[in-house]
Amino acid sequence: MSILSFKNVSKSYGVGTSQTQVLKDINLDVEEGEFLVLLGFSGTGKTTLINLMAGLDTPTTGEVTFKGAPVTEPGPERGVIFQSYSLMPWLTVNGNVGLAVDAIFPGLSAAERSAKVDHYVKMVGLSHATTRRPAELSGGMRQRVNVARALAMNPEVLLLDEPLSALDALTRANLADEIEQIWEEDKKTCVLITNDVDEAIILADRIIALNPDGTLGDEFKVTIPRPRDRIAMNTNETFKALRKDVTKYLMDVGIEARVEGSKILPNVTPIHGVPTAVAKAQEGMIENRFLDFSQLHKVYPTPKGPLTVVENFDLKIDRGEFISLIGHSGCGKSTVLTMAAGLNEISEGAIKLDGRHVEGADPERAVVFQSPNLFPWLTAKENVAIGVDKVYPKASQAERQDVVEYYLERVGLGDAMDKSAADLSNGMKQRVGIARAFALSPKLLLLDEPFGMLDSLTRWELQEVLMEVWSRTKVTAICVTHDVDEAILLADRVVMMTNGPQATIGKITSVDLPRPRTRKALLEHPDYYNYRQEVLDFLEEYEHGAKPKPKAPAPAPMAAE
Repeated sequence: MSILSFKNVSKSYGVGTSQTQVLKDINLDVEEGEFLVLLGFSGTGKTTLINLMAGLDTPTTGEVTFKGAPVTEPGPERGVIFQSYSLMPWLTVNGNVGLAVDAIFPGLSAAERSAKVDHYVKMVGLSHATTRRPAELSGGMRQRVNVARALAMNPEVLLLDEPLSALDALTRANLADEIEQIWEEDKKTCVLITNDVDEAIILADRIIALNPDGTLGDEFKVTIPRPRDRIAMNTNETFKALRKDVTKYLMDVGIEARVEGSKILPNVTPIHGVPTAVAKAQEGMIENRFLDFSQLHKVYPTPKGPLTVVENFDLKIDRGEFISLIGHSGCGKSTVLTMAAGLNEISEGAIKLDGRHVEGADPERAVVFQSPNLFPWLTAKENVAIGVDKVYPKASQAERQDVVEYYLERVGLGDAMDKSAADLSNGMKQRVGIARAFALSPKLLLLDEPFGMLDSLTRWELQEVLMEVWSRTKVTAICVTHDVDEAILLADRVVMMTNGPQATIGKITSVDLPRPRTRKALLEHPDYYNYRQEVLDFLEEYEHGAKPKPKAPAPAPMAAE
């Protein structure tokens, strides 16, 4: 039986020539008790869709109904959980949940009220934190309070608008599992909007894609039995097939083919501040152990004494190799990267690049951070040109301009290179950051979760952009990530780090998959999920923060009688 329905719903904003259509001809029935996932990316109208369900917005044409009655305003029967927490900062966990209980059940006695608040706080695993205020909670804990508050309203339908997108990968997975468990217990109708394909498959009875033009796309039924274990899914053939189909559909409708640029890269030589005599002596650059981390340590002073964050990090990287560095939050991945960039002092050990010790920052080591840090008043072209002018001092102005435009075209910004950085989307800004890094012709490219702040579709697209540009340059690269698929997609070797403090290399997996790589092709490759399993097993072993117990030694052979 349908509980929530859309009949020929369209939604637009503005009037006349400035009118923007966000949703178009939406016909949708949400069945009572089902877990429906709407899989959408930036600009597909997903938040508008949730707002129409919640009664926070009204259709331009068509009708939204709840149990047959038009939805014209918010109501307690439709609980909403947004991406942002919106908690009262002066109230405790119990106080924030109590607000919802008081609004829906005003006549309860103090004991009944307390019992109801305790019930929902316990349901989200926060009984140990009842007296803490939001400022004392992690992001994941704050979102748990948000979930408890919505559940305390005892809604018939739970509407979730990307509630997990601001959380780290591990917290996100754990909270998604809790939401599924709560849904199983109460059998509420749930509508979740997300941009994460794995999250959609783990949670949904039915997945509907949202198209970039504001229409509903293909529908995918999820028939995998519950409960759905994330690690077990990696070897589930139904999961693999569904994951491939959903990903292919989203990439086909969401990522338009990039037009190859017209610029040709000029034959100019970069100068990286290396003395002329040294430069001549090092012509040709060494191939093996091009980047050498030797017994690297990083120790920070604290009031309680020295804290060793990274210990005995020892890694040899050949010229042109692409390394992914993965591990849980706090394992020192970014610390290693910033030491390689010369932005963070080495406590013990050494880093050598092309036979020379890394000392201080230098454009021979280009860094792309999660936020590209562009000058907002400069254009995309001017932001890239700043570095190019420094490393190509002997090139003509026209040649330097060609270098800038070549890489901006390669990252898909051929039509936007004269826009100011302030007018660019987050994804476009990160493209500028990638173009800027490659345009320096660095000896070493360092990427610190470069796509971590972007939605999945933009992330997929930029991963392919990165691989395409990297395949032309074959620059030696290290990418810090927490995304297992990204790590395998990009790398020749995946280097896995143990938990901090005293984090070190726990395992290295060589990825023998054909290049050039695309996400679609890898999802069909017979070895892809084997590599994925190796990384997932390692991360699972270290998931809860503690270092794994040492494996018991093999029993000594029995003495002969």
